[in-house]
Amino acid sequence: MTLAELALTGDLARPARLTVPDLLGWPQHRVKVAFECATSGMQYHAFAGPRLYDVLADAGPGFDPARRKDRLRFLIAVTGTDGHQVLLSWAEIDPDFAHAPVLLAVSIDDTPLDRSGPQLVLPQDRCGARHISGINAIRVDGAYRWRRPGAMATA
Repeated sequence: MTLAELALTGDLARPARLTVPDLLGWPQHRVKVAFECATSGMQYHAFAGPRLYDVLADAGPGFDPARRKDRLRFLIAVTGTDGHQVLLSWAEIDPDFAHAPVLLAVSIDDTPLDRSGPQLVLPQDRCGARHISGINAIRVDGAYRWRRPGAMATA
């Protein structure tokens, strides 16, 4: 049996390639969700897996400790095998800010996701549009820099 892998890349001290069995090494959380889908009505599922925050924090995001609130400029891009992509901010998952319980689900309705790969689950979303199946890449990006309107960009 071939296990699906996800590449954890970007501004990280410890980038990695992870499988569902690897993700079982983090504390597991269980959530029941109800997504209201425009095309298929209400969907009810139970998911289990580690929190996205725990996995990414363990990879060592490249926050600058000298810059107050530096982590707020970090973005997280999650991509599925079908090309579906979602962008989250670090503040959404950080316990000091929104602390959203975003999961990297390793099972759905008690069915392991070893071969298809983990799923991104945002239980707080009413609609499941940010749900991603078969995650194959997560990129943490701290390159975003805010510029004052009218300020000249430097090369």
